[in-house]
Amino acid sequence: MSRIGKNPITIPAGVTVEVTESVVTVKGKKGQLTQDYSDVTIKVEGGQVIVERSSDHKVQRSKHGLYRALINNMITGVNEGFTKELELVGVGYRASNQGQKLDIALGFSHNIVLEVVPEVVVETVTEKGKNPIIKLSSFDKQLLGQVAAKIRSFRKPEPYKGKGVKFVGEVLRRKAGKSA
Repeated sequence: MSRIGKNPITIPAGVTVEVTESVVTVKGKKGQLTQDYSDVTIKVEGGQVIVERSSDHKVQRSKHGLYRALINNMITGVNEGFTKELELVGVGYRASNQGQKLDIALGFSHNIVLEVVPEVVVETVTEKGKNPIIKLSSFDKQLLGQVAAKIRSFRKPEPYKGKGVKFVGEVLRRKAGKSA
């Protein structure tokens, strides 16, 4: 039995969960999210969401914990939201934003201008003597991770000096350079 899938999800105040035949809809103060599902049954009972499966087939076992985790992330997102912070490490690396337009200088011949989806809120922080930080926040965890991964892919951190775009708190595996 899935250990994750067995745990019921408590629904906080101000969040509503609607379950139809193949779609779960979660509404909260930050927004609304929907998720398709199959091979499991989802019930809302007494302020809790319960995910169950009918048999021990491999497909149903794999989806049991998956849909429980996705619904939990949806409920957390519409209630509290998620944030990710990216740090630009390198000389001359800068970031600025005008609304949803993110302008990043990463040592290429031209700046990278990225139009971020409206569900993700962008904020840039630049302090003297510190690396620039891009703060992303959203109620959709999947979309937030996708946008953060896209920004990181412009210049991944390299293992020798650590220059590039990295998540705040990310530990990089460093290599020694050429030894004389």
